[in-house]
Amino acid sequence: MSSSVPPTTLLGWFDVHERDLPWREPGRSGWEILVSEIMLQQTPVARVLGPWSEWVRRWPTPSAMAAASPGEVLRAWGKLGYPRRALRLHGCAQVLAADYDDMVPDDVATLLELPGIGDYTARAVACFAYGRAVPVVDTNVRRVIARAVHGRAEPGNPSRRDLDDAEVLLPRSADGSYSADAPRFSAALMELGALVCTARNPACENCPLTDCRWVRRGRPAHTGPARTVQKFAGTDRQVRGLLLDVLRGSADPVPRGSLDAVWTTDVAQRDRALDSLLSDGLVETTGSGLFCLAGEAGPDREG
Repeated sequence: MSSSVPPTTLLGWFDVHERDLPWREPGRSGWEILVSEIMLQQTPVARVLGPWSEWVRRWPTPSAMAAASPGEVLRAWGKLGYPRRALRLHGCAQVLAADYDDMVPDDVATLLELPGIGDYTARAVACFAYGRAVPVVDTNVRRVIARAVHGRAEPGNPSRRDLDDAEVLLPRSADGSYSADAPRFSAALMELGALVCTARNPACENCPLTDCRWVRRGRPAHTGPARTVQKFAGTDRQVRGLLLDVLRGSADPVPRGSLDAVWTTDVAQRDRALDSLLSDGLVETTGSGLFCLAGEAGPDREG
């Protein structure tokens, strides 16, 4: 299987085409890379560049973020989307500061014990921050493997097989152990999916993989259920974002009327969105019945 993705070929391509991203700079800490990985979940690189730079300047260590309130972190998160990620990162920072001497662990098993850290993030941090030879599988990697190795236009549902497929591709030394290039190969495989082997209109003419099984088969179309494009306008996600915008934009707790005014199209949807923000711990009510961001409902903030 590995012949479909020759390590030397892919690494040579990566040497030329690797994007100049700040979290890839030499000497970046495990914490800085963890912040980037959390921000990059379901969010394009272009939207992360500015916020990431501001966050690592403002909170260069886990203890620096742990000292901030959840509300402060949510305000800084801005419009990155999926704001529960910000709360999870804040909770993780608290544990790192208290139990890990302000350091991000370097192995997958320990990383998985941290709050809010899933399998992908644990592997990405171990690989990209500490050079661990572990397979790292995101949507881009799954798509490259589906095409180059299995000859399919799109990967199937995520499964353990994805990690097994990626692990087989990692370059090895003559004695069978992983080579020093294994972590960089993982980054290169991900980059190929992001820049060339894209979901729509893949640039096969620019691909370094000359033995892609999907291309050899004539690039057959996807035969499974059509991929659904996730809409945003009119969804609960949009309403949640509008409600959070009001709270982020106010230095003080706000009355319910200020929140009600942002979405009058569907009152039930607005109430559902607000209830979900309260349930997720992103929003709190004060003793005076006002609304504020998490961690800002103390007695000195009751209006």
